[in-house]
Amino acid sequence: MLLRMSTLFLRTLREDPADAEVPSHKLLVRAGYVRRVAPGIYSWLPLGKIVMENVARVVREEMNAMGGQEVLFPALLPRDYYEATGRWTEYGDTLFRLKDRKGADYLLGPTHEEMFTDMVKGEYSSYKDYPVILYQIQTKYRDEARPRAGILRGREFIMKDSYSFDLDDDGLKRSYELHREAYIKMFDRLGIHYKICFAMSGAMGGSASEEFLAPTPTGEDTFVACHNCGYAANAEAFVTPAPPAVTTEHPALEVLDTPDTPTIDSLVSLVNERYGLGVTAADTLKNIVVKVRTPGSDEIETLIVGIPGDREVDFKRLEATLSPGVPEIFEAADFAKHPGLVRGYIGPQVLKELGIRYLVDPRVVTGSSWVTGANEQGRHAAHVVAGRDFEPDGTIEAAEVRAGDSCPRCAHPLSIDRGIEIGHIFQLGRKYADAAGLDALGPDGKPIRVTMGSYGVGVSRAVAVLAEQKHDELGLVWPREVAPADVHIVGTGKDNQVEVALQLAEELEAKGLRVLVDDRAGVSPGVKFKDAELLGVPTILIVGRGLAQGVVELRDRATGVKEEIPLAEAASRVLAAASEPTPLTSGA
Repeated sequence: MLLRMSTLFLRTLREDPADAEVPSHKLLVRAGYVRRVAPGIYSWLPLGKIVMENVARVVREEMNAMGGQEVLFPALLPRDYYEATGRWTEYGDTLFRLKDRKGADYLLGPTHEEMFTDMVKGEYSSYKDYPVILYQIQTKYRDEARPRAGILRGREFIMKDSYSFDLDDDGLKRSYELHREAYIKMFDRLGIHYKICFAMSGAMGGSASEEFLAPTPTGEDTFVACHNCGYAANAEAFVTPAPPAVTTEHPALEVLDTPDTPTIDSLVSLVNERYGLGVTAADTLKNIVVKVRTPGSDEIETLIVGIPGDREVDFKRLEATLSPGVPEIFEAADFAKHPGLVRGYIGPQVLKELGIRYLVDPRVVTGSSWVTGANEQGRHAAHVVAGRDFEPDGTIEAAEVRAGDSCPRCAHPLSIDRGIEIGHIFQLGRKYADAAGLDALGPDGKPIRVTMGSYGVGVSRAVAVLAEQKHDELGLVWPREVAPADVHIVGTGKDNQVEVALQLAEELEAKGLRVLVDDRAGVSPGVKFKDAELLGVPTILIVGRGLAQGVVELRDRATGVKEEIPLAEAASRVLAAASEPTPLTSGA
């Protein structure tokens, strides 16, 4: 492949786009890889398309190597399949819905579990047909409420989704591990630094679930990591270690006058000064009221969540725990309908009587004593004991996770980092097979319900993740595996420099390299050098003023190392640089 910048459809920009917030968005637009069409929707220009196809090639090669078979489904899908699994309503507003001219309902596919299941059901019937792994690389659609960060969170994106079909749970586990190993290989090849984290299944359903997160300060996912035992989990999937039950005897519940205590800090200060309790914010029990709406239904449940007062509610954790239910803020009008709930002074002592479900943080164990609301204006209660003065209906993971919290595996302190999801693997089980009636006839002629796994990789998102992780103050720094070219040759435009640059480009292309050559006339050397740094090809060869002395300059884009080499050695040196393996960046 030989690309000439004199004819390449490319325009680089010197200024960041006004709407760009993160490095990948700024650099991919400035370097002419993508262009915005609408919020969350982008066009891919030639160099961007090459990079994305290189990512897809690596994904495809690793999927084929593990035994996957590629298919392709339409993006426009009828409602019926998603109605059968409940996801027509579960997806809520994130689903793009439309009607055809006859009034029939359709959607633009966010994922294709239903379609894969139906395809296998239509083609396979015997236990001898299994196991099978199918995948596709295709455009997906989600009506994001707040598309942001360029192609990191868009409404249209390219994704690899694969599905395993097995006859039993042991087979599902094998398919899951095959995908896990394949993902490790593909992300190592792509040069992405990643962490494998326990995760929630969300609207996908299923049991075991892990995310591959790319650590970056701009990530919208929070994950916890233990540097002692290697444990890592998305914050939404983190399970709070529960302390042992308390067996100590406590004083009887006592109602206290606590006027003018709008905050936890002011409450703690007052009860310590006036009543000598000696408590901290962690000894208070904060009760938050939410409405939980069931998608596709008018049903709304009032739910109260109790967490220690030194913590805030993490709404993403709350949403993940309650999914597919959607939690909403309890407004003043809602309180007016529930006079038994005294805003700002809610305690769990009356919730059974009011018929309101009460879920608590795992730290609220039997025998633990709390300062909490007394259900009277201007009053709180002390020595409110779990199991004695109130009985929760269960536990819930809704409190924020902090750096220093205990690892649930080894009890060492955890760190908190941010990352971008690049892959997700699920053991779905039989949710979709049950909905579709996907069975295989066993050797005894009896039906066996098939069990499934679902596995996704964000192909277009991986391009943005690489741009986030692989850039410097000058521009992009692509790993060779995905770069739009192996070498960027710059002819500075004086004497015969462009002519020699083109000769080198043709020689290297003939030897199998992908070459980008800057042969533009009337463009200054400074502009050409800046474009070479911005575009991020791993090897840069400058044919400039040193040509008069028979030398050219070889640059390594990642390290910045420059070296003058004889013109006669240029081709062999570039070939040697292009054959160097990309260092592995595997996660733990």
